[in-house]
Amino acid sequence: MKKLIPLLFLLVGAGAGVGAGIMLRPEAAPETAGAADGVASDNLAAIEGMDENAGHDGKEQDAEHENSTHDDENSSEYAKLNNQFVVPVVSGEKVTALVVLALSIEVAAGQTDTVYLGEPKLRDSFLQVLFDHANMGGFEGNFTNAQVLNRLRTALREVAQRDLGKKLIKDVLIIEIARQDY
Repeated sequence: MKKLIPLLFLLVGAGAGVGAGIMLRPEAAPETAGAADGVASDNLAAIEGMDENAGHDGKEQDAEHENSTHDDENSSEYAKLNNQFVVPVVSGEKVTALVVLALSIEVAAGQTDTVYLGEPKLRDSFLQVLFDHANMGGFEGNFTNAQVLNRLRTALREVAQRDLGKKLIKDVLIIEIARQDY
């Protein structure tokens, strides 16, 4: 029972922090909203332009496609997942530590809403990867070693790409990581 109290405080504190963050979030600047509308209208114009180019020869279309694909590949946005991930580290039959992570996902420009719509499935898949990583000793010792974190990022990216698609997900970023030993 004594070991559950710190866990309870951690969860209540994390919940209160998320609630405070949501309540104190600044409103979007009007310029940002206008820029998003401009991007959407540019995308619509590009799609309509594709229909007009249907009669031209294939070389022109390929060149235009390469240019637009190149621009799309370079532009990306970041979708920060709303809640942190809490991963127990178990030794024997006891929880010896908790690891708390915050993740963001790098996506193609304009696709953050797709990530948020698929967030429940992503969270489930990410938790499974994080639990497996913990069970293999990934959060033991020097868990912030670059090689260890690269293996974790790669596993998270592969799962995200499997769930939402390789074209949508570019990378998974570990924004925060902390370990609390008991």
